[in-house]
Amino acid sequence: MVDTAHADVSAVILAAGKGTRMGSELAKVLHPLAGRPLIAHVLDTCQSLGVGQMVVVVGWQRTAVEAAVAPWHPRCVLQDRQLGTGHAVRVTEDAVSGATVLVLCGDCPMTPPQLLDALLVRHRASGAACTGIAARMRDPSGYGRMIVDAQGRLRRIVEHKDATTEQRAITLVNSGIYAFRREALFRCLAAVTPNNTQGEYYLTDVVGMLAAGGEGVELVETEDVASVLGVNTPADLAQAEQLYAQRRSAGGARSGA
Repeated sequence: MVDTAHADVSAVILAAGKGTRMGSELAKVLHPLAGRPLIAHVLDTCQSLGVGQMVVVVGWQRTAVEAAVAPWHPRCVLQDRQLGTGHAVRVTEDAVSGATVLVLCGDCPMTPPQLLDALLVRHRASGAACTGIAARMRDPSGYGRMIVDAQGRLRRIVEHKDATTEQRAITLVNSGIYAFRREALFRCLAAVTPNNTQGEYYLTDVVGMLAAGGEGVELVETEDVASVLGVNTPADLAQAEQLYAQRRSAGGARSGA
């Protein structure tokens, strides 16, 4: 149960990509999970969380994605070129009104509102500039690695393609879910450069900038790995279907249904 409404929060949902690994012309966030688009589950979560604003970043199949999200009445912002997650968030600057920006991925449908509530409560209580969600995975391939110091404080995030062999051995991975102080987020995004193997503007670079500048960066680690799984391939989608069915079944059993 989520008791705290987050009226000062703007949820920014990234939904501009095609998702080439899905092997389909359909925009990734429109692939169905339990008969509804992936992004619908994310928007439902935002609604139950009580955020003050929802902003959806659109791009590939913009018209279809905007039609799919229309029942939630979000503000849609166009990312006309897919230049990375940092660029995707940066284009929302004029649209975002909340003091706190909650960044979510439209292809991550299993995150419960309780986890996001815990993230936002921790973020607010600590006064941090950024708070991210992490999980430990047996096979962290493809995920960004969380680099922490001796005290367990997050210092930076290294994307898998840019990681060294030593860094790839780290099992603490980035979920892609963050809460940012609005001012700090957009100030740092203005300074991000595409100096990486993919030539993209990484949102994760903001974390390193904030930590290096002595601004608070916090970490919330979840033991429920399924809650932060993204859907990138048909196999991922099949796994999400199975997990979703298991959760529905377990919920029904608990409620006596």
